[in-house]
Amino acid sequence: MGATHVTVTIRNPALPNKSWEGLFLVDTGAIDSLVPREHLESIGLKPKAQRIYELADGSQLKMDITTADIEFMGDLVGGTIIFGKTGVEPILGVTALESVGIEVDPQNQRLKRMPATRLKPIKRKV
Repeated sequence: MGATHVTVTIRNPALPNKSWEGLFLVDTGAIDSLVPREHLESIGLKPKAQRIYELADGSQLKMDITTADIEFMGDLVGGTIIFGKTGVEPILGVTALESVGIEVDPQNQRLKRMPATRLKPIKRKV
């Protein structure tokens, strides 16, 4: 399976003219989005709290978080952003995707807009 990337702009909600744009890996296994710390600090964002995240290997890590405006594919959503280490690849998490009604098409690994944003989870027939 290939990787899906999308251009994303992160904006400081208190100073909307302050923003950073980058190419993000779309990660449907990640709840929140992640941006290297230096880019968040460059637009005036500071940590608001810390949260414990479970990594792919099962280990846990306490990380700084903030909130910001996340803009991609013509849509804007507010979301939780994790302060990543310098040089780490930015990640667009599933919360931001679902909040604006976008999902990954598993056949061609492209983002596609749903006809409507889901208000609740889809019930699967057993």
